[in-house]
Amino acid sequence: MPELRLWGIRRSIALAVATALLLVVGLIVTALGFAGWPGLERGATVTAATLFDLLKLVFAVVAGIGGVAALVVAYRRQRVAEHTNALAEFAHQLAHAADLRAEVTKALAEAADERAKIETDRNGVRLFNERFANASEQLGSEKAAVRLAGVYAMAGLADDWREGRQTCIDVLCAHLRMPYTPPAEASDEAPAQADDQLPMVHADTAQAAREEREVRHTVMRLIGRHLRLAEDDATSWCSYDFDFTGVVFDGGNFSEAKFSGGEVSFVGATFVAGKVFFDGAKFSGGAVYFDDARFSGGRVFFDEATFTGGPVFFIRVAFSGGWVSFSGATFSEGASFVGATFSEGQVFLDGVTVDRGVFFDEATFSGGRVFSAGAAFKGNTSFVRTTFSGGEVSFGSATFEFPPTFDGWAGEHPPDGLLLPGA
Repeated sequence: MPELRLWGIRRSIALAVATALLLVVGLIVTALGFAGWPGLERGATVTAATLFDLLKLVFAVVAGIGGVAALVVAYRRQRVAEHTNALAEFAHQLAHAADLRAEVTKALAEAADERAKIETDRNGVRLFNERFANASEQLGSEKAAVRLAGVYAMAGLADDWREGRQTCIDVLCAHLRMPYTPPAEASDEAPAQADDQLPMVHADTAQAAREEREVRHTVMRLIGRHLRLAEDDATSWCSYDFDFTGVVFDGGNFSEAKFSGGEVSFVGATFVAGKVFFDGAKFSGGAVYFDDARFSGGRVFFDEATFTGGPVFFIRVAFSGGWVSFSGATFSEGASFVGATFSEGQVFLDGVTVDRGVFFDEATFSGGRVFSAGAAFKGNTSFVRTTFSGGEVSFGSATFEFPPTFDGWAGEHPPDGLLLPGA
């Protein structure tokens, strides 16, 4: 900080006056010395002129002393003003330095927070990785109870770890894709066989199948539960991909599930037994694939399901047993059953609404029954190179926006085995 060093005003003026007097005396002595120290003439009387000269000299000395005092005061005032300006500049510099120090402190604090966040994230990722490794190890256990614990651990990790949620879902779906043979009692077509009627090795195999069935159904139950949550729920899995490619289904409940935005694949899946529920499910914003799927037993419900925002593919799907119900379902982007095979079982399309066309090109109807009472098919309906060799196929009470097409020809008389309105 700049310092102002000044004597007191009285001391300063006294010193200035004394200095001025000494300077005057010195000048007089010097002048007398140069003049040879002339003598003074003394008169008997003091004339008015002499008195007036003395008075002028006194006034001049007093004025000089006053001027010196004024100069001292002015000098002090100038020094004080300069010091005040210096203090103001120094204060400004201090304020600027304080601002810089505050900015540096803020930057250091932000850097410390960022380092702490990175460290926390690193620790969090490390913890998530450890949890993931433990859950994966449990899922690979030979003991069903441990695998069940792994299923719940993996689902819990998916809820807590948003960045790794898709990976956790992929692992759960991968477990469903593992080779699996349902136990005999899972079938609705055959009665369960008692363990005492089986060889011991078969009994052990049947017990292992029952245990694995419980694990798999737990996976499907947890997936369905998370898909029924509101889409803005922090633990909802609605917008993620689900790969059920080649999965063997002998039960499962996905009713009211919301598959929104992600890709859902049931390519090559097999529905062999039990009841699988998709009733009221909403497939929106992504493609849905059932290509090469097999419906060979049990019952599968798509009642009141909605497929919006993306195409639905049932290409080369095989309906060879059990029954599948699409009653009241809505396909807003059309549906493709190209190359599908209807050989056994029953397929219900009652009350179905299909926008933008439905395609049965190169499909084969060789058995079973297909019903579509009250269905509404908008857009083109195509049966190009479709084979009707058996079974009962009824579109008698369905409505078509345009006449169905057979081998490129639209006519009033459908091929044998197909019942259309007015036929």
